[in-house]
Amino acid sequence: MTITHAPHAPANEVHVQLPVEAPDHERVLITRGARSGLTIIVAVHSTALGQALGGARVWHYEHWTDALGDALRLSQAMTLKNAAAGLARGGGKSVVAIPAGVELDEATRHDAMLDLGDAVESLGGAYMTAEDVGTSAELMAVVHERTAHVCGLPAEQGGVGEPADATAAGVFAGMLATLEHVFGSRELAGRHFVIAGLGQVGGRLARMLAAGGARLTVTDVFEGKRALAGELGAAWVAPEEAHRVAADVFVPCGLGGVLTATVVEELRVRAVVGAANNQLAERAVAERLRERGIAWAPDFVVNAGGVVYLDLASTPGIGRDELDARIAGIGDTIGSVLREADASGTTTLAAAERLARARLDAAR
Repeated sequence: MTITHAPHAPANEVHVQLPVEAPDHERVLITRGARSGLTIIVAVHSTALGQALGGARVWHYEHWTDALGDALRLSQAMTLKNAAAGLARGGGKSVVAIPAGVELDEATRHDAMLDLGDAVESLGGAYMTAEDVGTSAELMAVVHERTAHVCGLPAEQGGVGEPADATAAGVFAGMLATLEHVFGSRELAGRHFVIAGLGQVGGRLARMLAAGGARLTVTDVFEGKRALAGELGAAWVAPEEAHRVAADVFVPCGLGGVLTATVVEELRVRAVVGAANNQLAERAVAERLRERGIAWAPDFVVNAGGVVYLDLASTPGIGRDELDARIAGIGDTIGSVLREADASGTTTLAAAERLARARLDAAR
């Protein structure tokens, strides 16, 4: 792994233990934005299958090394996600770190996107960015002012727009496959789902499940999301209580690391299927889920609809029917992963990683 500190990179003393779980990155850029003054990190994990593709996250971190750890983990997951989805794309991720206690005004956020564009452009096409947590299609248009290596631009600017609909559609397909595997039926009516996080994807999933007759319990760190719960007739619980609700499926749709050893011991569901990235706090949690008989749909497989959309919708000759079929195919992949894990007596994490690495090995 080559870690490059750009000329304006901060030289702070490291106070936080850096989680280095992915030492095989091809390149990591750490720079301080010339306009915004914010730390920007771009992690390129692999280009074995093609140009690395992964979103840009703007988030608060206690220390810049926390942002680096996040970028390393997320970019590694993007390699697996793109490989498992059958895309000719490598894995990468970018992070703009907002210091704790700081809120960005509109001008600074705009400057940060220009700085991100400069950082992406400096990598010479090794990485293409897109929207993620804290960004949007409109902000990607600002990034585009500094680099061509960005996708998911607004439709009115010739882009394909935000991928939240596609991400939700892929997760939904994965849910149906998981229901069939666990309960023998894809029927939603009467099934109880607990959704933790009602953002762009979680909110869409809530509407889709409600339309299918599912019973919902929901939560979000933002109290304003209670309005959606009321609209859908869903029960509301405090965020820290969501995983303790007795239900059929737990649906994590917030930030990563939600499935800790403690949380898994307290789960009262038969399956976990959600849109959040990096759901496992540590690898050992996958084994504990298996031991408890809880079917976990690996996040880097089930939430790939967005990246599939961004890649294929921008590819000439790919029609809407083919695109929809590829996103729906995520359900078939999840079904295969669940069956293979059961047949081999391994975790679904191991089964999904074997699928992705087989494709990476073939490319190499």
